[in-house]
Amino acid sequence: MPPPLRIATRKSPLALWQAKHVAGLLKARSPSTEVSLVELSTEGDRMLEAPLSRIGGKGLFVKEIEAALLDGRADLAVHSLKDVTSSFPPRLMLAAVPEREDPRDAWVSPGGVAFSAIPRGGRVGTSSLRRACQLRALRPDVEVVSLRGNVGTRVRKTEELGLAGSILALAGLRRLGLEGRITELLPPEVMLPAVGQGALALECAADSAHRPLFESLEHRATRVPIDAERAFLETLEGGCTVPLAAHAILEGDTLWVRGLVGAPDGSEVLRAERRGPASRARALGRELAEELLQRGARAILDAHAGVAGP
Repeated sequence: MPPPLRIATRKSPLALWQAKHVAGLLKARSPSTEVSLVELSTEGDRMLEAPLSRIGGKGLFVKEIEAALLDGRADLAVHSLKDVTSSFPPRLMLAAVPEREDPRDAWVSPGGVAFSAIPRGGRVGTSSLRRACQLRALRPDVEVVSLRGNVGTRVRKTEELGLAGSILALAGLRRLGLEGRITELLPPEVMLPAVGQGALALECAADSAHRPLFESLEHRATRVPIDAERAFLETLEGGCTVPLAAHAILEGDTLWVRGLVGAPDGSEVLRAERRGPASRARALGRELAEELLQRGARAILDAHAGVAGP
């Protein structure tokens, strides 16, 4: 019997759910394949006191997992795609993007306060510069409280700290069975999602013998919008130090891409959108980013790179 296929994953409840979900998809494709999990702790999991923008950004959640692929401890890595940096290390590749969960953000209020009815000076929790920027642009009076930790921890802290509410990804809440804690969903017009939010990234070595099996989980209707969103990210060379967002929707053979770059304090938010054929997904993402750069995003990126938040 061949050795088990090893999936590297973070140890958080959400990461483990995602890895087990992918393991189930692989078993459905290849019933004779045994799958085991390689649970790893990443720097981002260990450094919970400081904002991500101060300690190095989203790459902190993937470096140790990619190291396991490179040194042969694992055959596949399963990431939340929004945690994956805009480029992959040599010898590694994005093998597949399975079907995406709903990418919207959710408003979680222990007291059932509507997002539009946050009291003046109310305290709102988020660990995301992107969310904080858009919230401050809408409500400059609101106090943003930094919340780090896994999804369940942030939901619990929202109540313990007496916050008006917190903003979290719908996908994570739904995958962990916490959808009942949601007060309302936030449309992209109010809170534009992160690049890749709700999607999973399957990363492997480019020469992996398992690559055809991994690639069988590719979902085109997800991958096309993801390609546009990630091209937007790559063009802006964005990480976690400047608020940016992108959301693409595939409508038949037409792709609708919206993007945003803002100042961390919400004082300036630039938005743009593009529509075009799905075959031009990456080009549309690049063009959207270039338009924002020409309209002032370059100055925002230069002025606020490295600024901690939220």
